[in-house]
Amino acid sequence: MDVVKQKPSDNKSIKRMVISVIVLLALLSIYLVKQSVSQVTLNKKDLVIAQVTQGDLKVTVDGYGKLVSHKQELITALTRATVKEILLKPGAVVEQGSIIVKLENPELDYQLSSAQQQLVSLQANSRQLALNQQREIIAEKSKIAEYSAMLEAASLKREAEEKLFKQGIVSGLTFRESQLNEKQLKTKISLANQSLIHLQKVHQEALLIQQESINQQLNTVKNARDRLNALNVTAKFDGILQRLPINLGQSINPGQEIALIGSTSDLIAEIQVPQSQASTIRIGQAVEVDTRQAIILGKVSRIDPIVKDNAVLIDVIFTESLKSDMRPEQNVNAEIVTDVLKNVAYIERPANIQAKHQQPMYRLEQGHNKATRVEIIFGQKTSRYVAIEQGASPGDSFILTDLTNYQTQEIALN
Repeated sequence: MDVVKQKPSDNKSIKRMVISVIVLLALLSIYLVKQSVSQVTLNKKDLVIAQVTQGDLKVTVDGYGKLVSHKQELITALTRATVKEILLKPGAVVEQGSIIVKLENPELDYQLSSAQQQLVSLQANSRQLALNQQREIIAEKSKIAEYSAMLEAASLKREAEEKLFKQGIVSGLTFRESQLNEKQLKTKISLANQSLIHLQKVHQEALLIQQESINQQLNTVKNARDRLNALNVTAKFDGILQRLPINLGQSINPGQEIALIGSTSDLIAEIQVPQSQASTIRIGQAVEVDTRQAIILGKVSRIDPIVKDNAVLIDVIFTESLKSDMRPEQNVNAEIVTDVLKNVAYIERPANIQAKHQQPMYRLEQGHNKATRVEIIFGQKTSRYVAIEQGASPGDSFILTDLTNYQTQEIALN
C-alpha cells in the first residue's frame, strides 16, 4: 500500500504564511504608531505664528471704492454747436472762469444781432409814444386853460349884468344867457379835467404795455447773449476736470454733455461693500479710509438702497481734513466699524477660518519645540482679526499657516 507523503510540505507553507502575516502586521503597527505619535517636523522660520491678545476688538466690514467730489457740475450744451478748440483735458486743475472748450455756432451771432435791433426799435417806439402822449396832455391842458379863461370872462360878465339887471338896465334874457354860458363853461372844464385824468391813465397803461414788450425783448437779447457766451465753456468753481467726452470738430446737440467738473475741497468716498455684509452697516458708523497715503477717519452718510453686482454703495464723509494732494477718482480702501467687542480674546485671522465655527489649530507648547492640535471656537471676525470664544487664552501662541493637510495630534518644531 502506497503512502502519500505531502503533509510536511503543507506545514512549512502554513508556517511561512503565518510568519508573513506577522511581519506585515508588525510593519503596519509600526506605521500606525508613527502616525499616531506624529513625527511631522516643521521649521518655525517657515511658519506664521501669532499670539492671542485680550482687549477691545473692532468688528469691521471691508470695502473698496474711490474719492469723488461731493460738489460736481455737469456742463451741457445749450444749443447746437461745433467743437472749435479744446483748451483743457481731463485731470486738469481748473479755476472759476477757466475756459475749457470753445464752441462755434454762427447762427447765434445773427440771433443776437437781430434781437438787439428789435430791442432798439421797441425802445424808440416807446420814446415816440411818450412824446405823443406828452403832446396830447399839453393839448388837453391847453383846452382846459382856454375854458378857464372863458369861464373867468363869463363870470365877470355875469356879475356885471347881474347888477345892471337889478337896476333894470339889462334884460332878464341877456342875464340868463350870461348865467347859462357861465354854467356851460364850468361843465366843459369839468369834462375836460375828467378827460385829462382818463387820458393820463390810458397813457400810463400804454407805456406799461410798451415796457413789457421791451422787457420781453431784453430777455430775448439776454438769452441770445448767454447762448453765445456759453460757446466758451467755463468752470463755475475751482476743481478738477473729471470728464470731457467730446472731440475736436464734433457736432454737439442741445443738452449733450460737454464736461464734468468736481471740487477738490469737498471730497467724499464712495465705497462698495458685499451685499451679505451690508445689513450690519448703519448711518453714522465710523469709517477708516485708506488712501494709500494715509488713514483718514470718516463716517457713513448714505447707504444706497439698490444692490448692484452683489454690492451696496456706501457714501462716507470725512471727519478730518484731507491732504491737498487728494484728488477725485483716487482709489481707496475702507473699513467700516460696525461693532466693538469689549475685552475679548482675539488673534490675527488665519486663512480659511469661518466666524462662529469650531475649527482646529496648532498651539505652541512651552519651549516652542512642538505644537499641539486643539479645537477653537471662533467668534466674530474682522478683516484682520477673529475673536476666540473657547479653546485659547491670552498669551497662547498659534500657528496661522494653513496646516489642514496635517491630521496629527502633535507637530515637532525646530
